[in-house]
Formats: sequence, C-alpha cells, structure tokens
Amino acid sequence: MIARAAPGPKTGRVRPPCSKSQAHRLLICAALSSRALGAGIRPLDNGGFRVEPIRSVPAGTALLPCGESGSTLRFLLPVVGVLGARAVFRREGRLPERPLAPLDGELSRHGMELRSEGADLLCSGTLRAGAYTLPGDVSSQYISGLLMALPRAEGDSTLAVTGKIESAAYITMTENALALSGLRPEKTPGGYRIAGGCAGTLPGRLRVEGDWSGAAFFLCIGALSRTGVTVEGMDLSSAQGDRAVLDILSAMGARIDREGTCVTVRRGELRGTVIDAAPVPDLIPTLAAVAAAAEGETRIINAARLRLKESDRLSATAELLRALGGEAEELPDGLIIRGGKPLRGGAADARGDHRIAMAAAVAACAADGEVTVGGGECVAKSYPAFWEDYAALKGETT
Repeated sequence: MIARAAPGPKTGRVRPPCSKSQAHRLLICAALSSRALGAGIRPLDNGGFRVEPIRSVPAGTALLPCGESGSTLRFLLPVVGVLGARAVFRREGRLPERPLAPLDGELSRHGMELRSEGADLLCSGTLRAGAYTLPGDVSSQYISGLLMALPRAEGDSTLAVTGKIESAAYITMTENALALSGLRPEKTPGGYRIAGGCAGTLPGRLRVEGDWSGAAFFLCIGALSRTGVTVEGMDLSSAQGDRAVLDILSAMGARIDREGTCVTVRRGELRGTVIDAAPVPDLIPTLAAVAAAAEGETRIINAARLRLKESDRLSATAELLRALGGEAEELPDGLIIRGGKPLRGGAADARGDHRIAMAAAVAACAADGEVTVGGGECVAKSYPAFWEDYAALKGETT
C-alpha cells in the first residue's frame, strides 16, 4: 500500500499498543509454567490471551513460523531445546540473514542439532545444563533466551556474559518476567548462576505495559509541534529501554510533561546532539527524523547493529531523509544529520521495515509537502493501527 502523510506539525492524544517485548517474555514464561511446547493460547474478549500450558511435548516436528521476528527465533530456540522437541523455524524476509552466532554454537555444544535448509531452520536434540558463555555486545536476546530456558534444564547452569552489555534494559525486562514467575537467576560478577529443574508460575492475571517503542513515534511527532502530542497508558517507571526516548528528546530541547500514566512532548528550541544507539537501536530512525528539524549537527554513534535489522536501517534512514530533502551522511557505524531546514516532502520507500515506514510519517511533520510511503503496510509487524492513530491527529493551528 501507499500510505500518505500530510505535511506539517500535528497534535492530539494517542494510546499505543501493549509492549511486544514484555508480551513475548510473559507468554513464554506462562507457556513454560509446566514442561510443554504447544501451549494452548486463546484470545479473550477484552483483547488479552489465556495461556494453558500443555503437559507433554507434541509428537513429530513442530512448525514454528517466526515471520521476520528475531526475538521470536532467538527466544524460542533454547526453549525448544530444553523441552527436547523437534521443530522447524520458518523464517521470512531478512531473518535468515540475521546472525545467530555465537548462540547457535553454544546450543550445539550443549546437545542441540541445528541445520538450515533455505529459509527454514531445523532443530532437534535436548539442551543440557552446563556452563554457557555469550558476549554481551551481540544481542541481548541470546542472553534472554537462555535465562528463560535454562531453569527448565535437568541440572544447574552458569551463563558467563563477556564484554560490555548492550541493550541491558531488555535483559532487565527478562529478569522481571522471570521474577513474576518466582524464578530469580542469581547474578554473579560475570553473569548468572541458574538453578535447574524449576518451573515458575505466573500470577493468574497480568496486564502488559504500553509499548515505549511504539509510543516513541508519537512522542517524536510531539517534539515537532508547539502544541504537542500526549501519549496515554504508559508506565513512566518501566524497564523498557526505549523509555529513554524522553531523555534524548529532552537533550535535544523538547519540552516533556508527565502526569500519571500520560506523557506530553512539545517542541522547544531543538538542537543537534550525540545519540548513542547501542542501548536504543530501535529509536534511531524516528530520532533521525527529529534531528533533521533540529538546528545544527546530530551524530548517531555505535549503530552498526542497525544494518542487521529488517532493513539496513542506517542506509534506509539516510536514504529516507535525503529523499525528503534532508542532509544525512552515512558512516560505517552511524549517521551524521545536519538539520535546521524544512524537509520538502516526497516519496519514501519503507524497504519492508516497519520502523522506517513510521519514521517517514514523523518526518512528514517537519516537511512542507506530503510524504508518500511505499510499502506502508509493513507497520503491521509492531503497530497494526499506526496509520489510523496517525490520521486521528490534527494539524496544528498557527
């Protein structure tokens, strides 16, 4: 589909969807409250889900369609292994190209067999307890997957995490989900000690937080509007790493107001800054759109991992801004954005990447002309109602 984003600042109120990062973790913890692959999950009338763990591993080979979701694949690989199940992970888009090393090596070293056949990843064998080692700067999802799976192993394990940990907030989210289940891997100076043979139990009823990743797009739209945008239903003390969007926008000169579960962002005297992408990689495309409207230069650093997302997000973000009349220089591990002049609007290619499509809509709020977004339907991956919520905003009156 071709999505159309009207030019100019916008104002209004929006309630983003629940956090898929937290929902992933809670669903897995619920499914693993007894040993099972193939948990019964059924929707409820209130928009939630009831999870009923199944007490035996299905016979044969389970087909697990991952779509383009890296977290689904990386979380469930060790889970499938610890349950001793046979499975085929069906990968789409760029997911087969995205890295699994060194997680795959650790899984193989501890009893699993992994084999790629085109886009499919076949796995079998049983994941054993033992001593695991992972780097902290490749993917926090590797660490989270093992933290959720290893309590179910027959025996105790250790997980050594080497080097600097990137996206540490996402590991904290995993620890919090496990704690709700009554599982608390022991932190050690170099990683974790994980007791085996444990099955946690979540409370019977849980509410998933609002999604700071989805909220960020509308908060950035607010940063381009004197009247501002209010985002409702947020946990202002959340462990979600993308809550840092508020600190970054504040550093760029935006005005932030917090009240209860609502946060409002309004435009101030926007100025360029340095943004470290390592803890907040998903925020970079939309923050780049704000940077294009800020006076001076914004440097985005430590962003090499963005090249391995649904698109090469460094290239796609730079291409987006240039297509709309902005000035963006692509570096091997970052971007330099020289802002301060209005974007002209034009045609943007989402490259099949939900975050690029939504960043294009943000950029329209700093543009003099309409922005058309080719492939705009890809927002369904993380925010199916994005275009409806965007259309509900009103043009700012001057």
